[in-house]
Amino acid sequence: MPQLIGLILVVALVFGGLVFTGGHMAMEALPFELALIGGAAIGTLVIGNSPAVAKEAGAGVLKAFSGAKWRQEDYQSLLVLLGTLMRKARRGGFVSIEADIESPMESETFAAAPTIRDDEAARSLICDAFRLMALDLSDPARAEAHMDQSIHQNLGRRMKAVAALHTVADALPALGIVAAVLGIIRTMGSIDQSPAVLGAMIGSALLGTFLGVFLAYGVVGPLAARFGQVVEDEAIMLETARTTLAAFGSGIQPGICVELGRAAIPADLRPEAGAVERASTAVRFAGRRAA
Repeated sequence: MPQLIGLILVVALVFGGLVFTGGHMAMEALPFELALIGGAAIGTLVIGNSPAVAKEAGAGVLKAFSGAKWRQEDYQSLLVLLGTLMRKARRGGFVSIEADIESPMESETFAAAPTIRDDEAARSLICDAFRLMALDLSDPARAEAHMDQSIHQNLGRRMKAVAALHTVADALPALGIVAAVLGIIRTMGSIDQSPAVLGAMIGSALLGTFLGVFLAYGVVGPLAARFGQVVEDEAIMLETARTTLAAFGSGIQPGICVELGRAAIPADLRPEAGAVERASTAVRFAGRRAA
């Protein structure tokens, strides 16, 4: 929401200033120039990236407005889920959570944390880490290295989309110049017109340069920067899971592992220790009644 307010403010001030300073003729050419420059920008995005990266870059514009998807309650759900799985594994061995990690979408344990279960990156990291620990608990560094690699790959893939948006922002001033040159060519074809007509045509042509610079530094560039922040913020969820599971693989008690993971969460998203403990207790009691 703050990003949307900022965008409205920038557009209102810039285009309001254009109108009030006598840019009425330029405003008439605005739809054509926007279509020209915007279409060319989308074309450069498609040309320079794979379909998956281009699609994620387009979705990143919306993510810049909506922000990171993880909230404090999601971090609490993650800690409760990991605590439940670790306690089950500690009490009954890894065979007791085999069904959970092999079929998480059908698992009652994962069903208690639907936002984590439905996120492919978080779900895969958790299941793969437990699977590796079950195969060889004598080498906890193997599972931790795999988690580091998974986080790096996930972050690297998403940062390609961020870089793609930055590339579009860098290209927009040049595309604006192209649009301006096309306008000048059109004006030169009407050189026999009156100065008033030529002045309006030249002003419309220069609108392309204006739009290219404005879109680059006033819209797309800031949105790309914000999208990058969102990607990094969402990666904190994976880092929290890595910290918690790495501690468990080192032989630390599940309760301490959960607290280590909780301590790694930023203060504004960190759930209270008491809330996590109460939620964990509720899950344990629900499991005993079901049994």
